[in-house]
Order: sequence, then structure tokens, then C-alpha cells
Amino acid sequence: MKKRLLMTLFLSWPKIKTYLTTILFLCGLVAVAQEQPSLRQRAAELYDRYEYAPAAVLYAKLADSRKPRLEDLERAADCYRQMKDYESAENWYARVVQHEESGPENLIRYGDVLKSNGKYKQAKQQLEAYAEKTGDRERVAAQIAGCDSAVVWMANPTIHKLRNEQAVNTELSEFGVFPAGDKVYYVGEPDALMGQQRYGWTGHPFLRVYMADRARDNRLGMPTIAEQHINSEPYHIGPVAADKSGTTLYVTRTYPGKKGAKEKENGRRYQTNRLELYIHTKDGNAWTIEPFAYNNVAEYSVGHAALSADGQLLYFVSDMPGGNGGTDIWYCEKQTDGSWAPPVNAGPVLNSAADEMFPNVSDDGSLYYSSDGFPGMGGLDVFRSKGTKSTWSRPENLRYPVNSAGDDFAYVVNFESEQGIAGYLSTNRRGGVGADDIYSFTFEKPKIIIVLKGTTADKSTGDRLAEVAVVLFDGEREIVAKKSSSEDGTFQFLLNPNERYTVLGQKKGYHADSAKVSTEGITKSDTLEVALLLEPVFRVGDSFELKNIYYDFDKHNIRADAAAILDELVRTMRDNPTLRIELSSHTDSRGSDAYNMALSQRRAQSAVDYLVSRGIARDRMVAQGYGESRLVNHCSNGVPCSREEHQANRRTEVKVLSY
Repeated sequence: MKKRLLMTLFLSWPKIKTYLTTILFLCGLVAVAQEQPSLRQRAAELYDRYEYAPAAVLYAKLADSRKPRLEDLERAADCYRQMKDYESAENWYARVVQHEESGPENLIRYGDVLKSNGKYKQAKQQLEAYAEKTGDRERVAAQIAGCDSAVVWMANPTIHKLRNEQAVNTELSEFGVFPAGDKVYYVGEPDALMGQQRYGWTGHPFLRVYMADRARDNRLGMPTIAEQHINSEPYHIGPVAADKSGTTLYVTRTYPGKKGAKEKENGRRYQTNRLELYIHTKDGNAWTIEPFAYNNVAEYSVGHAALSADGQLLYFVSDMPGGNGGTDIWYCEKQTDGSWAPPVNAGPVLNSAADEMFPNVSDDGSLYYSSDGFPGMGGLDVFRSKGTKSTWSRPENLRYPVNSAGDDFAYVVNFESEQGIAGYLSTNRRGGVGADDIYSFTFEKPKIIIVLKGTTADKSTGDRLAEVAVVLFDGEREIVAKKSSSEDGTFQFLLNPNERYTVLGQKKGYHADSAKVSTEGITKSDTLEVALLLEPVFRVGDSFELKNIYYDFDKHNIRADAAAILDELVRTMRDNPTLRIELSSHTDSRGSDAYNMALSQRRAQSAVDYLVSRGIARDRMVAQGYGESRLVNHCSNGVPCSREEHQANRRTEVKVLSY
């Protein structure tokens, strides 16, 4: 987690790294610029510059050999992990851990990627394998416990409903909402400020505080940069908290001076500047700004402030001495003269041996905060505790969908009633607009109940299949829920009105099946039904057709719609590592026999090449074009046929060669 905090901006907690010797680093590149770099050198240069997308393409080419190097496989996997393309990362890590030279650390990385894809049972297997191989069960004990819990939570999600606030989210990072009347403060990376300095580690602008309009339904809009008195310093600024009157702001910022330590990492020197807290007080139309009394940038960071409902306690996050782990939640009590008493640690019940961050206190006294030190779904999870000062109830994980396999933080409630609650959440989960996104949420009982009932069965025999992993996706391809089909091959989900869903069923030894479901237009409680028919792939000689694989006329390139179907085959190949197949392409009878044979061979080869680019070893596949030699109907040369009859012959098939 520490590595991630150093690599990203979303917490504004990491060290601020200002590179001091960029020229020396560049001179090291000049020395090799005189001769043409090899493919591996070009890939390494891109990787070292964090240009993961082009690096991934080159490492995929390097790995396309009979005996690929472990480093090439590892870096291909890591590129996709860094790009948050966890589906592709899973494909590559599946190959990494099979490599004879792969070390136990890769089992943890593979487990983390599987968690990111919501595959907690498989992730647990990898973490258990790490513990068995190294004997270090303590290192992965919390992760294993989190996997067990996540399986239960995803099968029974809470009634939180999340909405991505796309009007304020960009392809960069936005997070840390604090409501203030009909406005909100939040933190974001500027994308178009003239002369804006940039954070050397990522190349992105330093964080700034923004404001946005808040509608009655909590929808955000009209984002603008906040006042100059907040955004006046050169480095990261934010998040912001305020008292109930809005006349006192508590602003986290990175210390802008030169007291930070000079350090080295990977041949680069950088300066470490810690966080500090500043208090902005409004007097008439003017703002006075003073430092928090317990800032100490020479020794530790202070930030992420939150006030109790009565304004008498100031909670904040710090790594000052006397804590329980990395960063802890502390508090100060307001004195009669308005000053703050010395900090007190909020205690070992609230704080873990890892990191606690982003506290927020609701009107009912609940403290919401994020931690990576308790069993959770992955990264930072949001927890709730009741109490005050150093006396707290055991932290309660808010479960799925508030928490995900990514980092979930800055959970704040701004509306409470008997009907439910509403507020905001920040997260870098899959399916967002940018790196970190702001979501609004509601928690209220649904007015109508829509149930999806389904079955999982063997397509060839019709027999019901148990223990099929069934995933429910929404229209944005985000996971809504996940569970295994029961012993009688059935499953059930609750659906929201006016939504589109995809249901995916996966089981080892079978090709996955999926179905589309919509609740649009449903105005009263109802029950929908769906059947998933999984094609067995474990019988040598069996063939099955990949439905809806289309090519443009006289073309062999893989279209986007065809890629989506081939991705299902990628999953089948990945999840069945001993499977070898023939991937064949067939044409209709129009055109000469020789031309159709060549075209079908190119199409089959393109499909194989696509699977290779997604991480499947080439020696597990054979590309074969059959042209018009294996028609499925009477439409041979010269026979008049309909468009649909010709289409039946234009197909892509998979034949099991060995398993």
C-alpha cells in the first residue's frame, strides 16, 4: 500500500517528490541514444517512464515466443495492472505464476489482481499458495480474511445505490467531497490551468480545491476553482473541512518550504515535503489564515481534518510518534479560549497497524473513515464506528457496493431521515471516468422489488450445473453482485428499476455464457428469468461456434464487437490452462474457392493473434481457415440463397485439440 500511496495523488498523503537532478537522469539516456535500441530496450525505456500502454504492446511481442522470459511476462502483467486493465493483467499473471522461475511474490500480485476482478475465491487460493510456499501466513492473513468476507458481501450487497458524478469527474483525479450548503468543496487535478506546476512523479498538475453546485438530489455540477486564499500554495492542496457556519475552514496542504529531507530512489534525488493543516477564518469579507498549532513538518504530517457534530472535537490524520501504525486518527479538544488542546490518539480499536485516513463525522455521531489495516475487499475500505475521543465500537466494514476491490475513501453523509441516508464517496474502482472519481450514494428501501431468477446448465446435456460463478454487471460493466449457483443450478439477484444488466456465468471446464436483462419500463414488482447454458470444452474433438463474430466485407481485422466475443474465449483459455484449441474460420460460397480459403485463413490468424495480444500463449492455438469447404447448409456455388442462409456459413468455430 505504501508503494501505491507514493505512486498516486488521490490521497494527497504521499511524499511530494520534486526531482532535483533531472539533467543527470537524462544524461544517462543520452549515452545509449547513439545506437538503435532493441525491442527490449525500447520496452524498458517506456516502462521506466511509466508509459505503460505502449510498453505493454512491446512486452506482449517479447512474450510471444516458445520460451518467454519471466521478466517480459511480469512486466506485461504489471503494465496492465498499472493501467487498471485488471482483466488483461489477470490473463498475464496467470502465465507468470506458471513460469518455472516465478517467485512467491507473484502469487500475491496475482491474488491482488484477482481481487480487483472480484474473484475472491481464486484470490484466496493464490494467497494460500504464498503462505504454504513461504511459511509467512501472517503477511497475508488479513487479505485471506478479506477474501472470505468479500464473497459473502458480494453475494448479498447492501441497498446503497451509487451514481458517478460525471459532471465534475475528469480523466484525472477528483475526490474528497465536503458539503457546504448548496455547494461542495472537493479536490481535483487541474487539467488546463496556465502555468500550473506539475508533480514530477506522475506528470500531473498538483492538486487544487474546487467548488461545485449541489442539487437537491445531491447531483453535482458547474465545477469551479475555489477562492485564491485556499489555492495560494504551489504544491498539493486539499481536502477541506468546514464548521457548520462555513466561516472556518480546515485546509490540508503540502508544506511549500525547504525543510523536507533530500532522498534517493532509483538513481533520482527528491525532496520530501510533509502535510500540514491550516485554519482559514472569515471575518467580514476577509479571510485570516493561521497554521494548526501542532503542525511539525520536520517530523511528521498532519491533515484530513473533521469536526464532531458539536464542533468541540477536531479529528485529523497523522503519522506523529505514539501511534499504532502508519497513519492514525488523532483528536484535539477545543478549550474555553477557542484553542485546541494537545493531540490524543483515538486508540487501538479505531486505528490499526496500517493506515487510517479520511475521517468524517455524521450528525448521529458515527465516524466514517478508511483503512487498509482491517480485513476488507482490497485497498482502502470504508469503516464506521460509534463513540467519541478514544472510546469506540469495533469498526464495521460498510461492505459492497460502498467498498470494492479498489480504494474507497472520503465517505461523507449529508442527509439522514427515517427513509434513509445520502452522501458522497470517492473511489478508484473500475468503470469510473478517471483515476479517482466522486460518487454520490443513497441508502433507502426500494419502492418496488424486481427479482432476477436464473439457472445454470450444461448446454450439451441440459443438466443443471452447480458452483457456477455468476456475475451481475450493470450497463457500465461494473459488478453489481456475484455469487455461485446453488446445488440445483439456480441463482437469484435483486435488480433496480430502469437499468440494463449483463449476467455472466463461468465455470472451469466450460466456455462462459452471458445474457442481457433490462428493467426499463417496469413500474411494479416483478420477477424476471434467465437461463445460462455453458458449453463444455473438456472433450477432445468437440467443436462449438463463437456466435456473432463478424468481419467487415473482404476484411480480416478484429472489430470491436468481435473482440468482445473473443474476450469470452480468452477467459476460457485463461481459466483452463491445459486447453489447446483449433480456431477456425469459415466463409460462404460467394467468391472463388481459392480466395475464400485465403480470406478465412487470414481471419482465423487474426483471431489467434488477438488472443495472443491478450496474454494467451500462441502454442495453445492453431489457426485454420476452411473457406467454403464446410458449409452447414445447401448454399454451395451457384445456389440462390438468402442473406441469412449465407450468414450461417460465415462463422468462427473452436475445436478442442487437447485438455
